[in-house]
Amino acid sequence: MPHVLTFGEILLRLQGSSEQLLVPGANDLKIYPGGSEANVAVTLAKMGNPVYYSSAFPNNGLAKELIHVLESSGVDCSKHIQSGDRIGLYFLLSANGLTSGEVIYDRKFSSFSLLKAEELDFDTLFADVDWFHWSALTPALSAEKADLMALVLQEAKQRDITVSVDLNYRSKLWQYGKTPLEVMPELVQHSDVIMGNIWAAHNMLGSPIEENLDKHTERAHYLHLSQQTADYIFSHYPQAKHVANTFRFIDNPKHNLFYGTYHSREEQAISQQYETHEVVDRIGSGDAFMGGLIHALRQPWDASEIIEYATATGYQKLFVEGDFGDGKAL
Repeated sequence: MPHVLTFGEILLRLQGSSEQLLVPGANDLKIYPGGSEANVAVTLAKMGNPVYYSSAFPNNGLAKELIHVLESSGVDCSKHIQSGDRIGLYFLLSANGLTSGEVIYDRKFSSFSLLKAEELDFDTLFADVDWFHWSALTPALSAEKADLMALVLQEAKQRDITVSVDLNYRSKLWQYGKTPLEVMPELVQHSDVIMGNIWAAHNMLGSPIEENLDKHTERAHYLHLSQQTADYIFSHYPQAKHVANTFRFIDNPKHNLFYGTYHSREEQAISQQYETHEVVDRIGSGDAFMGGLIHALRQPWDASEIIEYATATGYQKLFVEGDFGDGKAL
């Protein structure tokens, strides 16, 4: 059966149990496996989709344990590359990201950051694959990773594989002298499915945006702006067939509003709005949405069914500890 393949850096999240990481005798360190593309792979696998995850892993016990955790979730890691000496880290400087959510990255010189094109065997990488997923986090790491991503995407399209992208925007990662607008448009040209939000699309693809938007802006107006963004994408990125946006608003650590929009070249839809005051962990909710969207697009569903399923999956992740979702759409 054809598989989805996700490709990107495997990470570990380090997080304390209090709002300050370095509190002697009063803080328990928690460690979670993660990384956007790994999160998507786990969500898809738990929904019953055959899925491969490819990243670069060092040859050590921690890497083997990570692979075991992923495979225990149903993800096939047989396409991983063994190279380098370390796994990338990120430190979350608040409990579950529910207050400041500040992140410090420690990803330089990781196995994935040093991965070279010659280490990839494309025949092996794309065997039994009909869908390839990547995210903007990879080209954000370095010019070398942007060039590598271009090669991988060109290869995927030559093999007539459906390509999806998450426009994850992390300003702390774009530190090598290039802006997203200088890098992402060329890469996104290869993508059939584009997910993010209207602000990320503006920053990375150049779509128009209004100022002074917030949680009080009417959902009907956000649907209009989302359609405006989709129209821009469809006109500037001929390969694109599907565009989806999340809308997540947080006014205190536990209060979240969550909904989504979906657009094809023929139709559009907006999901119901979810609201909660009981968030457990907001990290990875966008990745869960992405996994739900890919799953939904692989079904014979209409626009409303697609966006309701993806949004429910992303919302459900707010109640699951760690980076991985549980693959449930409520």
